[in-house]
Amino acid sequence: MNKIRKGDNVIIVTGKDKGKSGIVTEVALDKVFVAGINLVKKHTRPNPALGVQGGVVDKVMPIHISNVALVGDDGKPSRVFIKTDGGVKVRVLKTTGSQLAV
Repeated sequence: MNKIRKGDNVIIVTGKDKGKSGIVTEVALDKVFVAGINLVKKHTRPNPALGVQGGVVDKVMPIHISNVALVGDDGKPSRVFIKTDGGVKVRVLKTTGSQLAV
């Protein structure tokens, strides 16, 4: 069970985007993609066969999972632990103790 999943609201704790928050759009092993965060400029070549115009586009790059933290109800970052509740694993925030939706 992953501690951070697609659709979670996270805050960036280190790096150039420190303090920004967003929604996780994709999780890939130990990296996450957060919407609107960690954008880079990518130069694309025009390809008329595919209908690509070309130019400079913004691209979302992955962030290591250790550099993000889930946002609790109070808006502060929180670590997560996994607890077994009646034979079912649930994610729990360390700061507030509240369970996250599965």
